[in-house]
Amino acid sequence: MNSLFKKISSSLFISCLIALTCASGLHAAERQELRLWPEFAPGETNDKNGPRLYLYQPEKKTSDSIMLIFPGGGYHGLAIDHEGWKIAEYFNKQGVTAAVLKYRVPRRKGMPKHMAAWQDAQRAVRIIRSNATKWNINPEKIAALGFSAGGHLTLMTSTTSQTPAYKAIDELDKLPCHVNFAVPVYPAYVLEDGSNGPNKGKGNDSTIVKDFKFDSKTPPMCLIHGDTDQYSAMGSVAIYHKLRTKQIPAELHIFAKVGHGFGANPTLRPNNKHIGDWLNRSYEALKVFGF
Repeated sequence: MNSLFKKISSSLFISCLIALTCASGLHAAERQELRLWPEFAPGETNDKNGPRLYLYQPEKKTSDSIMLIFPGGGYHGLAIDHEGWKIAEYFNKQGVTAAVLKYRVPRRKGMPKHMAAWQDAQRAVRIIRSNATKWNINPEKIAALGFSAGGHLTLMTSTTSQTPAYKAIDELDKLPCHVNFAVPVYPAYVLEDGSNGPNKGKGNDSTIVKDFKFDSKTPPMCLIHGDTDQYSAMGSVAIYHKLRTKQIPAELHIFAKVGHGFGANPTLRPNNKHIGDWLNRSYEALKVFGF
């Protein structure tokens, strides 16, 4: 009896191992890993935990646009599972190509908190634009979506693309690095009273940080926020107001009684028709703007 049990257990173990291996292989095949830099990223002396771009191609493409995703993490780490992979999978299900940027963290000493990440973001946009024909996307339909610090990075990438984040290193850097649509989701560090953390005065009487230039390539946006977020929703309100003064189309969704970090809701609470519907709202905005 013990011998039979051991044989059954062994068979089950092998079967499970094969299944896991196959699933792992399938998952790896779904996304393609790309290096950002030919050697080391600017200011780095090695490629340990170096930045990477992960491409997700949909099985049935319905759009020639691409969504570039920036996970959050305070520029200290990356919430790349629920604010990265799962978001890419959502857009793939809609027939939209997606890419997740694993940008450099933690913050580099002696540099602005976002500088290394911003360099990686500009380079990632150029890589996407250079592969437009190969990936069957429109190089002028690049959208960016980011959470918290990644929301700040989304704003840096979309409002300040005409300011080089690094010195050109090769032919790729001759390509423009602007994006054509942006979805900042509960962006952090937007207002002066919360330029490096939660807003001290709830953002009610504060101005936008000087990080953002709102240059000639600043695109339309869909801003998503919760009204009880410690990174004040007034930051998104201020961005929306700034876009209006520049005649740049935008939409703004502020959800009542919602705090920070709800990026996982589409997968954890799919039946929530309130905040759980935020990702559908961003996708519908994409379509409104022709993506």
